[in-house]
Amino acid sequence: MTPDRLRAVCLEFTGAGEEFPFDEHISVFKVAGKIFALSSLGHRPLSVNLKCDPELATQLRASYPAVRPGWHMNKRHWNTVVLDDGSLPERLVVDMIEDSYDLVVAKLPKAIRERLGWKALAEENVNRGPAGPAAHT
Repeated sequence: MTPDRLRAVCLEFTGAGEEFPFDEHISVFKVAGKIFALSSLGHRPLSVNLKCDPELATQLRASYPAVRPGWHMNKRHWNTVVLDDGSLPERLVVDMIEDSYDLVVAKLPKAIRERLGWKALAEENVNRGPAGPAAHT
């Protein structure tokens, strides 16, 4: 996955935006002011920090060497995903980004979820928990 593709995927989601609160090199992708992805798009190897259900995070780390505990993040809830080595299928990466976004949206206040058009999804996620990347394929 290229930096441009990573940026495009992160910005595809309703209400998603890119900010640079730390410096001009670290892209922070947020929805309703909450972070769902961070990446230094110019850094090599390219990587992205993504929020993840803790059980799924453990499974992904055990299955893929390119998925590691979140760098400078809560290591229980965040993964750092290395993208430059090609060891992860792009569909899996896209699913992990979507899951990160979904986890954040599911915790937003009801009024914001409704404004984003995520009322049904957010309520479904609260009732059954996050689906995880395997459920999206």
